[in-house]
Amino acid sequence: MQLSLGARTRPRLAFVGLGWIGRARMEALAGTGVAEIVALGDPDRAAVERALELAPEAAAVGSLEEALAHRPDGVVIATPSASHATGSLAALEAGCAVFCQKPLGRTAQEVRAVVEAAARADRLLGVDLSYRLTAAMAAIRPLVASGDLGRVFAIDLTFHNAYGPDKAWFYDRALSGGGCVMDLGVHLVDLALWSLDWPEVRHVEAQMLAAGRPARAHEVEDYAVATLQTAEGCVIRLACSWKLQAGREAVIEAHFHGTQGGASLANVGGSFYDFAAHRHHGTGTRPLAEPPDPWGGRALAAWAERLAAGERFDPEARHLVTLHEVLDRIHAAGTRGDGGG
Repeated sequence: MQLSLGARTRPRLAFVGLGWIGRARMEALAGTGVAEIVALGDPDRAAVERALELAPEAAAVGSLEEALAHRPDGVVIATPSASHATGSLAALEAGCAVFCQKPLGRTAQEVRAVVEAAARADRLLGVDLSYRLTAAMAAIRPLVASGDLGRVFAIDLTFHNAYGPDKAWFYDRALSGGGCVMDLGVHLVDLALWSLDWPEVRHVEAQMLAAGRPARAHEVEDYAVATLQTAEGCVIRLACSWKLQAGREAVIEAHFHGTQGGASLANVGGSFYDFAAHRHHGTGTRPLAEPPDPWGGRALAAWAERLAAGERFDPEARHLVTLHEVLDRIHAAGTRGDGGG
């Protein structure tokens, strides 16, 4: 590896998985000039050819193993979820830093194995929990952390997608690890727990539906509601779904309710990408952030910049295990029939 701790140089990166999200993230990073793209891997040769238009100097490869042969400093993984943990482990064991699409694993056990491997290898680990990097959350989180809102006693989270995934593996629990909670809810549960500085979650209740009826343990949910209660007494409510007839493409919201005020993130006009943030006090409100805000590639760029600065394992990555432990509890509570947890 050419990258050394404390040095600042352009890290050499391999991208593995070049569907729309992988290619979009690669395009965003290529525009920053922060890193050198040395390998592009995907079993779909057409996907590789499209990506080569953005990084013509990169080597075209068909697999992660072939990408690792080019000795990159870091690997960006955007393959289907079932291979996220195994791919991350292989890259870390080869001495590479890793940036992975969410979810990092299908279960907390898989995520824990990756985080422990990153710690052993002393390599920087990142996950594309990109909603943290929106201008809206950049304005809201300091209000929560500083106490400007008083004691935050409730957070309401909503993510409804009118379409749902178009790949068959999303609907296979063994491959995806879960349905709309794993695909959509992960972002908002992360925002809530991250904003509260990772409190202990004492109690979890959930209900999950599949095609309008209670989801069985082997099924993926397409509608879910969950209530989390922290040790400090904050109540977090989540509702998320695929293919909901909501009259618009998406409903994405996070409302933070405090004893001295409130703050909210909400998508604008049904958009998946445009967000506004507002600060509330009584019946009054004022804007904190508005679109346009090109946030999609921000998490990857920030990881690449840290890698360029020579950063290695960050203990904050251990909170990824905490996040997935909560997601596991939501799935267990929502599919076992008694609703409690």
